[in-house]
Amino acid sequence: MARAQKSESPLDRLYQLPLSDFVSARNALAKEAGADAAEIRALQKPSLPAWAVNQLYWHRRDVHDDLIAAARDLRATHDATLSGKRADLRGASRAHEEAVDAALKATLALLEQQGQPATEATKQAIATTLRGLPADEPPGRLTRQLQPRGFEMLSGSLPGGTIRPAAPPPRIDRPAGAPPRKQTRTDRTQDRERLTALREAMTVATRDARLAEQAARREEFESARAARDADKARQRVEIASETLREAQAAEQASATAQDRAKRAAKDVKEMREREKKARTAVEKASAT
Repeated sequence: MARAQKSESPLDRLYQLPLSDFVSARNALAKEAGADAAEIRALQKPSLPAWAVNQLYWHRRDVHDDLIAAARDLRATHDATLSGKRADLRGASRAHEEAVDAALKATLALLEQQGQPATEATKQAIATTLRGLPADEPPGRLTRQLQPRGFEMLSGSLPGGTIRPAAPPPRIDRPAGAPPRKQTRTDRTQDRERLTALREAMTVATRDARLAEQAARREEFESARAARDADKARQRVEIASETLREAQAAEQASATAQDRAKRAAKDVKEMREREKKARTAVEKASAT
């Protein structure tokens, strides 16, 4: 495993900690942050998929950077194809999928090394996030699961990247002044290739959109389940609170009953003493 690069700031170290330590470490960091305390305390705890991809950035930077480069190349090639240029979209898509697969394997290996084996749902969420890179959040500090860009690719919204060139068409020299040639079989083949590339571009965008929809449905399901768990927790708290109130009331009633019993016992003792004194007095009077 490649070693993590040296952290540049305490915030970098924060996002490298085990996920379970994030909140306590964040709050401790906020106490020492002075004027930035409120901003640091407001930092959101990463979701598990986001945290996992962060670890890829910190501990396998080479794999992470290869994926980012492949994503940029794919989008550049995609835009070139849509603008009518000859580009190898199929090759760029294949290279990106290979980079995603390598990144997923590396990320899952990191999770396993840290004692956090991933469920199938978590694996899918991580893969979806990897396909959504690069993100608008700083690398290594992701907080939420990403969605594939899908049809955003059509707008050329991601700068950079290298267009993967397609194989050049065969060159046919024509004499100067020759009339325009008719469309040949080669021309028709090139037209079909361009149409195929456009269809592939649409397929890639459609696939990413479908993955985004699936991820969104999973998030809705998780959100609904979290809401149900929260309701159950509130109900348990209410039941526990009512039980505590009843126990406190019973304890108070018991204490009151004990006080009354003590007072009654004291009264009985006093009455017996008075009775004893009275009997003694009667006996003395009878003796005289």
